[in-house]
Amino acid sequence: MSAPFQRARRPDQKDQRREAILTAARELAERSGVARVSLQDIATAVGLAKSNVLRYFGTREEIYLHLMMSAGSEWASAVGARLEEVSGTEATAGVLADAFVDRPLYCDLTTHAETMLEHNVSVEVLQVFKRWAIDTYWTIGQRISAACPELTPADGAALVMTASAFVAKLFPITRPPEALRELVRARAGNRGSFPAVPPNTEAHGGGHCSRPAPGGASVVLR
Repeated sequence: MSAPFQRARRPDQKDQRREAILTAARELAERSGVARVSLQDIATAVGLAKSNVLRYFGTREEIYLHLMMSAGSEWASAVGARLEEVSGTEATAGVLADAFVDRPLYCDLTTHAETMLEHNVSVEVLQVFKRWAIDTYWTIGQRISAACPELTPADGAALVMTASAFVAKLFPITRPPEALRELVRARAGNRGSFPAVPPNTEAHGGGHCSRPAPGGASVVLR
């Protein structure tokens, strides 16, 4: 993944290097999970020393905040387009849920935003990120209000924030460690050990989990 030049001198070369770093970080996170990727992993993948990576991004966390804004903007664009085609609260909830389901990396980034990624960046980087988040909430909030006239734009923005909070808490459950899966399998016959699985929700191998959908169908979180 190394660039065809040794040192990025021209603006276009610097842009290429930044994109190479972001691409490497994204691919590593998709493969191993955001929490397991180190700055050294990213540097190795892109063929640079860590000190050179830090010429473009102040910290590992800054890299992933940039990726979150990119992935979140794509999520918002998809949600906005889909909301123009539906109406009503049930359909709107389905649009939000399906957009998250289709974007596991964005879900993973959302999980770690407040607990990890915001804790090792500059004030300037955090200001850009928070402004992006607020603008995104309000933009989608307006689209939700158009699809559900009983909700104000502020209600819609609050709904997006609430949905993101649920994703941040629930997404890790769809990626249980192997030891936990082994424990569940070992205790599968002992119904007194674990709560019953809710109706229309079933466990899937490989850390997948389904969510109830309108009409009783289930949608798999991949």
